[in-house]
Amino acid sequence: MAETEEHPSALAPAQNLSSPSGRTPDDPAPDISNPALRSKGRQKARRKRRTPPADARKPSSNRPALDTSLYINRELSWLEFNQRVLEEAKDKTHPLLERAKFLSIVSSNLDEFFMIRVAAIKEQVSADIMELSIDGLTPTSQLRGVHERVARMLEEMRACFWGEIHPDLGAAGIHLLRMEQLGEADRMLLAGLFEREIYPVLTPLAFDPGHPFPYISNLSLNLAVVVSTPSGEERFARVKVPDVLPRLVEIPRNDPRSVSFVWLEDLIAENLGLLFPGLTVRESYVFRVTRNADIEIQEDEAEDLIHSIEESIRMRRFGSVVRVGVENTMPERIRNILVENLEVSQEDVYAVTPPLGLGHLLALLKLPRPDLKDPPLTAALPFTEEESEDIFARIRQGDLILHHPYDSFTPVVQFLRQAVKDPSVLAIKQTLYRIGKESPLIPLLIEAALAGKQVAVLVELKARFDEENNIGWAKQLEGAGIHVVYGLVGLKTHAKIALVVRKEQDGLRRYVHLGTGNYNPTTARVYTDLCLFTCREDMTADVTEVFNFLTGYSQRDAYRKLAVAPLNLRSRLVSLIDREIGFAREGNKARMILKMNSLTDVEMLEKLYEASRAGVRIDLIVRGICSLRPGIKGISENIRVISIVGRFLEHSRVFTFLNNGHPETYLSSADLMGRNLDRRVELMFPIDDPALAETVRCQVLDLALRDNRQARLLEPDGTYVRIRPSDGEEAVDSQKLILGSRQLAVTAKKPVQRDVPPA
Repeated sequence: MAETEEHPSALAPAQNLSSPSGRTPDDPAPDISNPALRSKGRQKARRKRRTPPADARKPSSNRPALDTSLYINRELSWLEFNQRVLEEAKDKTHPLLERAKFLSIVSSNLDEFFMIRVAAIKEQVSADIMELSIDGLTPTSQLRGVHERVARMLEEMRACFWGEIHPDLGAAGIHLLRMEQLGEADRMLLAGLFEREIYPVLTPLAFDPGHPFPYISNLSLNLAVVVSTPSGEERFARVKVPDVLPRLVEIPRNDPRSVSFVWLEDLIAENLGLLFPGLTVRESYVFRVTRNADIEIQEDEAEDLIHSIEESIRMRRFGSVVRVGVENTMPERIRNILVENLEVSQEDVYAVTPPLGLGHLLALLKLPRPDLKDPPLTAALPFTEEESEDIFARIRQGDLILHHPYDSFTPVVQFLRQAVKDPSVLAIKQTLYRIGKESPLIPLLIEAALAGKQVAVLVELKARFDEENNIGWAKQLEGAGIHVVYGLVGLKTHAKIALVVRKEQDGLRRYVHLGTGNYNPTTARVYTDLCLFTCREDMTADVTEVFNFLTGYSQRDAYRKLAVAPLNLRSRLVSLIDREIGFAREGNKARMILKMNSLTDVEMLEKLYEASRAGVRIDLIVRGICSLRPGIKGISENIRVISIVGRFLEHSRVFTFLNNGHPETYLSSADLMGRNLDRRVELMFPIDDPALAETVRCQVLDLALRDNRQARLLEPDGTYVRIRPSDGEEAVDSQKLILGSRQLAVTAKKPVQRDVPPA
């Protein structure tokens, strides 16, 4: 349901609803004559990232030129997004287990927010850096604001879990019990289970003059234990709650209508005596540590990028502590031990009513209770059976757009599978950013190389929290003889591109797939994204040039159809906005609808304010962070901002411009953030087919703007207000409407109609 970066967080355990964005250093273009950039020994040149043209990497200034009161703080805006997710957990119109899912996502999102964003601010404070935020706050002031906002959110999460979700789960036959609620028979049964399956895994660690304070790993759950010797001397120990065991321990029952669990940490606490024979267990309290996980790779100094990233991943475990969650009953003397030895301040300690780390509630979705979940998703296949068998023939008939997850991801896999099997296909090129742990694409790419086709793959090794996956995939691909490159120094390659070169009767023809989302079948079921298939020569020629930019020394700064960051995407967007400003000043109708995940770039914010002052009507659909204040008289009164939080994570980027009655619509992999426009390789591409463009405008943009069920309106003060139908107005849930139209098509076993029925 939501994302940091595009890290899977929406509806899966490893997913993170709105990934807080990370810091990327604005390093100068390194000297390519530097020996540190040359390969050594058996190191292969393809493992290096090529340095892009220096002018392509120059970031825009991030210092606001206008009054800082016109901007919303990025960190607080992200917390407001997480607040909207929390509201979904409270919404009783959702099935119960879906509400538990939303609550787990809020918890996981806060983890990543502290690991990345709060860690970055704390580093500024430690380094005595006084750079002001976009709204004029010092790092210390931002930390204070974050602490206050998170404290309120944690209290709301406690009230939501204990006051609403926990009792509702019990009423539905799903019991999350504390040990004191169990009878003697259950306690004995769990004691036996503890001795057999849990006790052997545990390692108590003492803390005394002869034993240093134990290392506490990131996001680990722990018990702070106080024991006493026979002489009455008090000792402190730590017991880690093993993350290799299920957090929720099921109590065997004979009643198929109900299921009962205890929390693993409670079961361990109940049986601590077995870990400390000869001593008396006096007290135990749960605590949880969050560490700085924002690894940085100095690529211009790294001789072997894979080795450097592997080492940085290992070091992530040892980042400085940025948050300590403690059980609210923990006494001050125990808290002080943690504060002193973890080297944090009292402000970094958050007292929470157990259980800590509600992300594990996501495990409840595995229960066989369809009555407590959303109806299963059956994605539509927008092809006839004949078209599915030859996707190239279908693309030759005209451009094709898919809208995931409503449309199946199968055609994307089929596109590559047919390219592998087709003897007329000569070459395949693809970018891979986040593809998941069990990607169907890797075996296909390897099969293509083994069949003698030319295969080139750009694997982005620095996709946060997917580094290990991508290193593994890169090594497999290299092992099969595939040309693997890792992109450009100082830039992440975030663009989603696949290119197939095929020999046909009239010569070579290129087919491309361009998307707003990743080549990941799992997230394609929970993220809303759009993709385009085309074989038009102008578009495919541009894609070829982009691959030359990524793998060779091409320094093209203009393309036929594509806008490419960091080369010309920013300037192209500015020119499109300026065109609308020009029409407005001439007295013509001028309008823009921009849909994205985040909006923080100062130049883009100022340009949107300028457009509003000129009379351009602007609708912004921004799922997560938005630093723009709408509705300010004389500044942004023509700007409306909404955010939609629903069953699926709104992830597509769509930009449309009225263009004096000749609208133009673009899809993009980029949000309007400095990192996307200046420090990543991103694409923006037009939908040139008028019918397809109109469908996207109606089905994605206009329908979102009509949403009065899951949409929230951003107020000038930075708060969001849920939009509700007025008297007599029909309720519109944009995601349900699109899903309903697809499901009807699936039921009728017909190709999907490319429009949406009236709400």
